Amino acid sequence: MATIISPKQFSPVEDAENIKKACQGWGTDEKAIVSILGHRNLFQRKLVRLAFEEIYHEDLLQQLKCELSGDFERAVSLWTLDPADRDALLANEALQKVVPDYRVIVEIACIRSPEDLLAVKRAYKFRYKHSLEEDLASFTTGDIRKLLVAVTSAYRYDGDEFDETMAHCEASILHEGIHGKAFNHEEVIRILSTRSKAQLNATFNLYKDIHGRSITKGLSGGRSDDYFSTLRTVIRGIRDPKKYFAKVLRTAINIPGTDEDALSRVIITRAEKDLKEIKELYLKRNNVSLDDAVARDSSGDYKAFLLALLGAEEN
Repeated sequence: MATIISPKQFSPVEDAENIKKACQGWGTDEKAIVSILGHRNLFQRKLVRLAFEEIYHEDLLQQLKCELSGDFERAVSLWTLDPADRDALLANEALQKVVPDYRVIVEIACIRSPEDLLAVKRAYKFRYKHSLEEDLASFTTGDIRKLLVAVTSAYRYDGDEFDETMAHCEASILHEGIHGKAFNHEEVIRILSTRSKAQLNATFNLYKDIHGRSITKGLSGGRSDDYFSTLRTVIRGIRDPKKYFAKVLRTAINIPGTDEDALSRVIITRAEKDLKEIKELYLKRNNVSLDDAVARDSSGDYKAFLLALLGAEEN
């Protein structure tokens, strides 16, 4: 379930006017921006952005970029973007980093729905004038290229049906590939990149039943290169997305200095989907609420905005 708390009745014109007012004068009223955008759902944010452009002949995003700064500006801007355009931006930024963040690509390719992935690829082509697959092939090499291009190019079946006989057969193929240390095995990539999530979860469950441990446990003793790490991320993201995101949040918060990019990304992309369940899992696994962890490890307007998306108000 979503954590964002938005009003049933609102005026996009009033919101646009109040945001403009918050950006005028000697200083920006960041609290006003948090109180508005931090409490508007996707449909409402689209209407506010349209109203702002119609009234002031300016792009709301450009106004926010001019008036805000740092992690707060980035979080508000990402939140204001259409989800497909946001993911396109995140994917490009992840590839452009000195050390590419392949987790972002896997989240988009393997956790988003097939239709969402198609929308991201369209948005990517519109924004950058070339395809996501093209950039993946340009910025990666070897086995990691094969895996990422494969999962990004796929259009998986999205139903709940699965074939148990096929699951049994492919559990054996995966086991052979993993324990033979053949992590670049074409059949392993084929299975992970083309089968539906329901089919893959049936395969993962049978893998555990047959071999006595989960498939990710089988991977834990393997190579520590980018390909191995990304392969494990693909499996974890498909098998249990909420558990995966809870772990990403824990890592982002616990590392020295906090990984604000990962923290913002998960909260912003899941706030209107399943962040409530992720919060519950985070509390269960860490004995501290995500709200308290975010409040402890962030500050200022950035903290206030994240707390608003989490459905918690700053004390």
